[in-house]
Amino acid sequence: MALGVLGLTVGLALGGVVLLGALGFVLQRTVDTEAFRTADAVALLAAEDALPDPLPVAGGQVRVQVVDAQGRIRAASIDADRLVPMVRPERLDHDRRQRLEVPAERVGLAGPVRVVAVPVGTAADPLTVLVARSMADVRHSTHVVRTILLVAFPLLVAVLAAVAWRVVGATLRPVEALRRGAEEITGRAGAGRLPVPASADEIHRLAVTLNGMLDRLESARIRQQAFVSDAAHELRSPLTNIRTELEVAERLADRTDWTAVTANLLADTDRLSRLVDDLLLLARLDEAPPSRGVGPVELGALLAEVAARYPSPLVRVESPPGPLWTTGNADELRRVLANLVDNAVRHADSAVVLATEATSTAGPVVGPGVGSYHLVTVTDDGPGIPVADRERVFDRFTRLDDGRARDDGGAGLGLAIVRELVRRAGGSIALTDGPEQRGLRVRLLLPAIATENSRGPHSDGP
Repeated sequence: MALGVLGLTVGLALGGVVLLGALGFVLQRTVDTEAFRTADAVALLAAEDALPDPLPVAGGQVRVQVVDAQGRIRAASIDADRLVPMVRPERLDHDRRQRLEVPAERVGLAGPVRVVAVPVGTAADPLTVLVARSMADVRHSTHVVRTILLVAFPLLVAVLAAVAWRVVGATLRPVEALRRGAEEITGRAGAGRLPVPASADEIHRLAVTLNGMLDRLESARIRQQAFVSDAAHELRSPLTNIRTELEVAERLADRTDWTAVTANLLADTDRLSRLVDDLLLLARLDEAPPSRGVGPVELGALLAEVAARYPSPLVRVESPPGPLWTTGNADELRRVLANLVDNAVRHADSAVVLATEATSTAGPVVGPGVGSYHLVTVTDDGPGIPVADRERVFDRFTRLDDGRARDDGGAGLGLAIVRELVRRAGGSIALTDGPEQRGLRVRLLLPAIATENSRGPHSDGP
């Protein structure tokens, strides 16, 4: 604010100086123009040898003399001196028009005196017309304007400073409200919102943007708290089981079946290890950028490899008519299919079917060379998932009522990992009903690449 007022003061001061200079220049040019007009009229009479005596002059602040080369006065106005020329002869140039300053007492006028000299073009007897005008009026006008500026300048600066203070204060008032709101939010726990000004300007948009950021941060904080709470709960369960097994074995040392205890401890350790691995994987997926364009993967071979880990009567693969290539990380795609098949096998009654086919379904473009999408489906004939829960099951640590049995070993992270890996591959995933409205079908869309683009030195597949 102080810098703004200082800059305004300097600007106004410079403007005043320029105004005074321009006013003095214009007034002086006006005086010179009128003097030259009078001198030209007298010079015309002198050239025709028709000079009257005395010379006619309008106004009492003008003196006119016609002098020869020796400085003798040939004619003069009624108020002009007839013996002493207004300008000494040595200062005159009989070949050009001149503007001269002379002392006021030499002319008999008040204030500074401006004299113009106009030569008369007669070769035999060169003459010069001298016209003197007083600059007192010019000086008086300049003095009045300077006085007005000196009086009005401080008042104008004070008024403009007060107006600027009010305007800047009104402009920054919403910013101060935002600052206080941010301070209150920082000083208390829980969610909060910044005040949004009513004016539809940049500060309004800033407040809306900041509130959106606060909402996202609050959502992230809630998710983080829930994640930490669920993770602590899930980690506590196997640790509690291990502790209980060891305490019981210690008290019943002689009657303890150490083979059974060891098997139980290994099962709990495996469950704990899987849970920790899943948590670490999710943490890496949250921080790492999407892995796009890693390399071509043949989906038919990948489905066959995953299905080979399960009993063939239960899990079968419907092989595509030809190779279907997608782009992505083979290990991540293998983890996606393994998690989906694990869930399907856990809930299936008699069969799990893996299939893939080319489709023209639209989806996000993930890179050059990507055309349509390949559809991968994992279908089981189990109880399925209600429509209302089909989006919720992709949240972390989410398990439906029929999937909460501890001996299943699940912690509700499998589908969350699947969604993150599919997103990194540039695809999408959705849950639908199985054939004849029975069971569950997982529809996985993965970006397709043409077979000829994928066959090269690096397209070895899974």
